[in-house]
Amino acid sequence: MFTGIIESVGTVTGIKPYSSGFVIEVDSGLDLSGDAVGDSIAVDGICLTATKIAQSKFTATASRETVTRSTLGSLKTGSKVNIERALTLSTRLGGHIVLGHVDCVARIREKRISGESIRFSIELDKSYSKYVIEKGSIAVDGISLTINSISSDAFELNIIPFTLESTSLTLKTSGDRVNLEFDVIGKYVQRMIENKGGATLGDLLKQNGFI
Repeated sequence: MFTGIIESVGTVTGIKPYSSGFVIEVDSGLDLSGDAVGDSIAVDGICLTATKIAQSKFTATASRETVTRSTLGSLKTGSKVNIERALTLSTRLGGHIVLGHVDCVARIREKRISGESIRFSIELDKSYSKYVIEKGSIAVDGISLTINSISSDAFELNIIPFTLESTSLTLKTSGDRVNLEFDVIGKYVQRMIENKGGATLGDLLKQNGFI
């Protein structure tokens, strides 16, 4: 489990084919002396298991499912990636609950300057629109962000300079692809509503004595 607060921007130092996926080596830019083989590390929002750790570098194996459901397949040696290690019981939950399970890949439609910030418009498949709400949370390449506005086939993000400069978003531009993970709480609520035959959230809250 992660928070979506990026610790560093790492560099892919090697990729080798393995079975139907590949083995990836990343220089995290972090001191990994306190981490161990088997720990989870998110790379651009994708939860991977470290199979080898040496100083700031770690190696992980990505399965075919992981590669096809994310942007991992487009990475190459030298690519910059967002790094976050799994949270601990003493970690501040500064972002939101992120699992590192990518729901889909989307394309940046527009990137433009807005005052001191940068606005990103990201395409959204209509089948996922039920998980997106204005001012709700979303993970984009593993970064916990707040949705600024929504249209029929896209959503907008307002990125402050600090977030832009401390993540790989500073390298992204129109046409680039990003990993999306929708808020897990929203997904569970939607699932509950569907299982209740279309009952609204208000109906469910009344049935369970909350209102």
